Amino acid sequence: MAVFAHASNRRGKETGTILVRMVNQADKQLLSGDNVEALLQQHGILPTQQRLLIAAVLLERQQHLSADQVMHLVNGEHHLVSKATVYNTLGLFANHGLIREVIVDPARVFYDSNTSSHHHFYNVDTGELTDIDSGSMEITTLPAMPAGTVTAGVDIIIRVRRASSDLI
Repeated sequence: MAVFAHASNRRGKETGTILVRMVNQADKQLLSGDNVEALLQQHGILPTQQRLLIAAVLLERQQHLSADQVMHLVNGEHHLVSKATVYNTLGLFANHGLIREVIVDPARVFYDSNTSSHHHFYNVDTGELTDIDSGSMEITTLPAMPAGTVTAGVDIIIRVRRASSDLI
């Protein structure tokens, strides 16, 4: 299944229309080293050693990771990749449509290996981000756009917290 979507960068500037293939998500779960390299090249990304390490961690399964989590998973007990390289690479991957950047608040950003159309629950108590199938929600209208702008995308994050026992 394929879906056309508008792509935008971290500042919300529209960068064009992309074709997102749902089948790529299943492919990403079984990536070998050669497949990771080919996937980066398909997205117009030069496959350096650090980028291959970061992509292998991010794309091993559908997941939501922070930059610090990626750095920890890539480096383990060794310092193989710097913090700046991790942040720059995550930005590059997001700008090229390999992953999605999900900003749940100004101090909390996740990188989502699921690039298909979907939304999120964010648990403010646990910090967990969970996918919501976009088919389970319907947006019927959007407000009028400011003059000279177009819609680049709609990202919905529903913030939840543990129900208080005094409210039940």
